Formats: sequence, structure tokens, C-alpha cells
Amino acid sequence: MENKNNPLSPHLQIYSWNVSSLLSITHRIVGVINTVAIIFICLWLVLISLGESNYEFIQIFLQSFFGKFFIVFLSWSFSFHILNEIRHLAWDMGYGFDLKISQTTGIITIFGSLIFAVLIYLFGRNII
Repeated sequence: MENKNNPLSPHLQIYSWNVSSLLSITHRIVGVINTVAIIFICLWLVLISLGESNYEFIQIFLQSFFGKFFIVFLSWSFSFHILNEIRHLAWDMGYGFDLKISQTTGIITIFGSLIFAVLIYLFGRNII
């Protein structure tokens, strides 16, 4: 028997998104991506140590559009994860639980990670 008076739990169609929920989900996804990226970076270093022919293949990949996008994306993902972890460390120390401060630090995390990704890319290209 079904009781029609029970309230429905919120679901994606009626749930209102906010900065904290977006950052929480993104933080988890980026954590998995960073783990996979670290594994690939280790494999890349092993390939480089095995010979120069493997190095040439990797250089060709990194100079392609997809390779450059991959580098910028990884720069962003590591930057985002670090900035969001700093935010979590502040929470662990008991700071930043106010709703306005939480939203402000979330927006700073988003824009700061984008700025850091661009700066890392420009630094890597010897433009800065």
C-alpha cells in the first residue's frame, strides 16, 4: 500500500543547484581524473626512459591540438583540486561555514583555477 501523504524526496528536476554542490561533484570527478593522469604521467616517464623513439611519439602527441588541450585541461584539474582542497582545509579548521563566505570561496576556486591553468600553460610555453 502506498501512502500518498509522504513527501517526495528532491530529485534532479526540482533540485536547485548551488555553487557548493557543483564544486563537490566536480571535486570528486577531478580527483578521479587526476589519479588517472598521474598513472599516465608515470607511464610516460617509463616510456621516455626506454628510448628516444618513444619520446618522439610523445612529442608529436603533445604538439597536436588534442595534446595541448590535454595539457591545459590537466593544468586546470590539478589547479582546481588544489584550490578546493585549500577551501576544505579551511573548513576543517572551522572557518568559512557561513553561506556567503562559502559561495565566495567557491567562486574564487572556480576562477582561480582557470587563471592558474592559463598561467601554467603560458609559463610552460616560456611566454611568462
